[in-house]
Amino acid sequence: MSIRHGLLALLERGPRYGSQLRSEFESRTGSTWPLNVGQVYTTLSRLERDGMVVQDGEDTAGHALYVITGEGRQELKSWYEAPVDRTSPARDELSIKLAMAV
Repeated sequence: MSIRHGLLALLERGPRYGSQLRSEFESRTGSTWPLNVGQVYTTLSRLERDGMVVQDGEDTAGHALYVITGEGRQELKSWYEAPVDRTSPARDELSIKLAMAV
């Protein structure tokens, strides 16, 4: 799994801002994959560049909110449907996919 797919899975549930995504990602992965907020924003920038997310306003505290696009949903669908490579997993990708999908 990549951070990219994890963030797309979280954004599928609705708009989120960067540190919120970091907290939810760590919570969903049982804190086995800690992220720093810089990784999250770098990944969001790449996802935005690739047309998979867009910034869509701010919350009441002024945090920039990101939402998934149709392209992002298609990428996420492809990731969910792809078989998990079990030859040398660094993390248990099947468990992470299930945690993100719940």
